[in-house]
Amino acid sequence: MKNIVWLASYPKSGNTWVRVFLTNLLRDSDEPADINQLEKSPIASARAVFDDVVGIKAADLSYREVDRLRPEVYRFLANEATETCFFKIHDAYTRVDGVGPLVPPEVTRGAIYIIRNPLDVVISFAHHLAAPINRAVKRMADENFCFSGNPRRLDEQLRQRLLSWSGHVRSWTEAKDLEVLVIRFEDMKRTPLEIFTRAVTFAGLEKSREQIKKALEFSDFSEMQRQEKEKGFKEKPLKAEAFFRKGEVGGWRNVLTGSQVRKMTKTHGEVMKRFGYLDKKGEPVF
Repeated sequence: MKNIVWLASYPKSGNTWVRVFLTNLLRDSDEPADINQLEKSPIASARAVFDDVVGIKAADLSYREVDRLRPEVYRFLANEATETCFFKIHDAYTRVDGVGPLVPPEVTRGAIYIIRNPLDVVISFAHHLAAPINRAVKRMADENFCFSGNPRRLDEQLRQRLLSWSGHVRSWTEAKDLEVLVIRFEDMKRTPLEIFTRAVTFAGLEKSREQIKKALEFSDFSEMQRQEKEKGFKEKPLKAEAFFRKGEVGGWRNVLTGSQVRKMTKTHGEVMKRFGYLDKKGEPVF
């Protein structure tokens, strides 16, 4: 059954915003959905889901063994589903030795890839990691970087191979065996109705313009901030000050140093130009 739609992105690129929107759209309620109840779009790397499906705790397996079983978990979930499934995923689109793609194409309807200016991502990523910006710059350039990959700590999520920011973007947008819709965070902010309607259509959902508009209103960034302030957000890292921090476009201009900007544009310049984040002269657009 090709009934999984992957909501893929490098961290801090707008993925959770899309998930909140989809929850509001699919519920079609008269009040905003609870940001702590996004069951319409579970996380692909959730340890509890893996443990339940496999029947063996991921903590008792090696990283390689877990990676080899993850595609089977998604096949099982797809076969059990009676409607389109949406999975948030931060893993790069990689292949598992001897198995094939981590994300099985045969159960995939498509992937919505959310991309954001890495100059803004690095600031949010640093806050997410509770780390200096220079460390986030280095991690976004690291082809071997993983989330939840500390063997001395048991995270709620499985290890996720992110690659570098550029490597992550290429892995999904150049995938030959998937239908991929690329949407830019900046366009989501500038023309939300147009971009989110495009995503809804791509996912095969039959929703009216009014339903999409209402879901967007219920998913406004200020509403997500309000809820997090009142009752917290369970997906926020313990050391992070807030999950829904600012969601700005171009905020990097007031934060990054010239040296940090040069390092980012030198490392990721090719991909940034491809997706309109640098002009022909190599100058930032947003």
